[in-house]
Amino acid sequence: MPNQVNIDTVKLLREKLAQAKSFAIVEYSGTSVNEQVELRQALKDAGAELKVVKNALVKKALDIRDLDSSLEGQNAFVFCNEDEVGGIKALFTFHTESEKLVIKQGLMGDKVLTADDLEALSKLPGKNQLIAMLISRLQGPAYGLVNVLKASQRDLVYVLKAITKKKPAIAEKTE
Repeated sequence: MPNQVNIDTVKLLREKLAQAKSFAIVEYSGTSVNEQVELRQALKDAGAELKVVKNALVKKALDIRDLDSSLEGQNAFVFCNEDEVGGIKALFTFHTESEKLVIKQGLMGDKVLTADDLEALSKLPGKNQLIAMLISRLQGPAYGLVNVLKASQRDLVYVLKAITKKKPAIAEKTE
């Protein structure tokens, strides 16, 4: 008979999985406590969180058999809550700097992601970068229109300046 702590943990994991936009399984053996604290902080800054839970409890919470092979060893679970890519980017940044994590598999929606899929996601721009790119693309035509509308006024000013520069020379020739 399962104890109440495990039942509550499975319930909490199901809630976190339902809220998470993406999820990753990471083997963290070989990392020091300081490195784990650094990883947790980097993930928190990216809108994600790291949980260390028994693999058996995650198996019960997931109900996805495609991930069973990854649920062996010392695993930590990354829940990306704010942005699908932000937490994974932070995870891969830490992975490339420390070279101690083994990124196994992940989930996005109902799709099971391999380590290669997660790496490809980590190379995508984050949500804030995409929003900034979209805004600059939307502003581009308006900026061009403003320049075109100002061009006639600017050209008129240049013509008048050129006429005033030539006018003294024309006045001298007529005298």
